[in-house]
Amino acid sequence: MFSLLWTAVIGLIVGALAKLIMPGKDPGGILVTMVIGIAGSFLGTFLGRLIGHYQEGQSAGFIISLIGAIILLAIYHFIKRRQAA
Repeated sequence: MFSLLWTAVIGLIVGALAKLIMPGKDPGGILVTMVIGIAGSFLGTFLGRLIGHYQEGQSAGFIISLIGAIILLAIYHFIKRRQAA
């Protein structure tokens, strides 16, 4: 139970930092920010395993999670920009 709470808190911090770093209007409130951070961690873990940086059973660290969240926000901005054009 405590690990889920810890994941949510770290996800919120990572999502908030990603929103601060990426310019432009970002989606949602606190819940969406948390989901972006958690999904960024999953993406960072996947990419880290793909390049051989992480072994099976390891998860991404804070910086890689932040990079994953920034990638997700960049994809969101790209899609929104294409829909507006």
